Amino acid sequence: MKQLHRRVVVTGLGILSPIGNTVDDAWRSCIEGKSGITTVDIGLQNSPVRIGGRLKNFDSNEFLDSKEVRRVDPFIQYGIIAANQSIENSGILDSKVDLTKVGVNFGAGIGGIDTIEKNKTLLEKKGYKKVSPFFVPGSIVNMISGLVSIKHGFMGPNTSVVTACSTGNHCIGTAARSISCGEADVMIAGGAEMASTPLSIAGFISARALSTNPDPKAASRPWDRDRDGFVLSDGAGSLVLEEFEHAKARGAHIYTEIIGFGASSDAYHMTAPPEDGRGAALAMTNAIDDAEIDVSEVDYINAHGTSTPLGDIAETIALKSVFGDSVPQISSTKSMTGHTLGAAGAIESIFCIKAINEGIIPPTINLDNPDPLCDLNYTPLVSSEKKVSVAINNSFGFGGTNSTLVFKNI
Repeated sequence: MKQLHRRVVVTGLGILSPIGNTVDDAWRSCIEGKSGITTVDIGLQNSPVRIGGRLKNFDSNEFLDSKEVRRVDPFIQYGIIAANQSIENSGILDSKVDLTKVGVNFGAGIGGIDTIEKNKTLLEKKGYKKVSPFFVPGSIVNMISGLVSIKHGFMGPNTSVVTACSTGNHCIGTAARSISCGEADVMIAGGAEMASTPLSIAGFISARALSTNPDPKAASRPWDRDRDGFVLSDGAGSLVLEEFEHAKARGAHIYTEIIGFGASSDAYHMTAPPEDGRGAALAMTNAIDDAEIDVSEVDYINAHGTSTPLGDIAETIALKSVFGDSVPQISSTKSMTGHTLGAAGAIESIFCIKAINEGIIPPTINLDNPDPLCDLNYTPLVSSEKKVSVAINNSFGFGGTNSTLVFKNI
């Protein structure tokens, strides 16, 4: 097997999120500490949850053919639109590139649950003949990668990673390795999610995972002693990754370099992290070792930080075990976006990249009363200016799957 270890850089960004549907808008909201959580119609009677993070002022029909919108689940629509944003931003289609060396690795944590629910209702009420012929292809997770490849003629690796809330990070990390080993020169990578459906929300309510705070702006509050669960949100994030010399040769704008990727398993529980955060710590250690840097070189960590009672403490313990007494500055942008599940890793990678480019660390809003067991610098309430040369992005998911990416200024 080839082991070329080629350098991988980021040359394009695209995003759809509760705090903005372009990178500039989302980043501006992020550093200004604006919450994207609102009161929403959950679609459940007597639901204790009445809030969520939805896309605003957004209509897929403005970006996609109406037939495509009808045929595929909203999460696929979101992924395609974010991917197209990043492709346009990269300028890759304006250059003469070998399309057999351009690939896509795009995933989701849950996938087409909206389409599944609607077709199940049709089946029960009107019979099997009313189930859409696009039901299966229009709901499966790998269809974002498939349709982006088809639209642009990308004939390189066409793959999809599904690892719950680690999906975005895993897609980016494995796509980077496809470039590093010579399998591809360019990869479009990221994650998308639209799991805000009655069935999905009911499942999360039953698992006692969601915040029941009635105040939408205050509900997502990582590391605060009054946190009571995460806020479910929708969105998508996409990065164009490119081999360094390939990007230079075409005069591409380079945002950052990806220098490390680490993954691990808790090997512990379906949904809960171990109290000592050992799996998360291993993912961070693996990523830092892969980057061949010292822990002292990390300037900023975009934490998983979901606002759950157990998870926030476990991640704090993991950070201390990796960085000792010198834990870098941290924040959780989920305090503003809510938790976009499979899209989170990609969206938060974009925020890491912008932190490096702009020298601003986004805040953790709603951190009014810190949990005594969470005693690190989480950038409470307001953003801070700081030179960021190296940033880490953490994403952890159900099934005990953990992932960490390391980005570096170039």
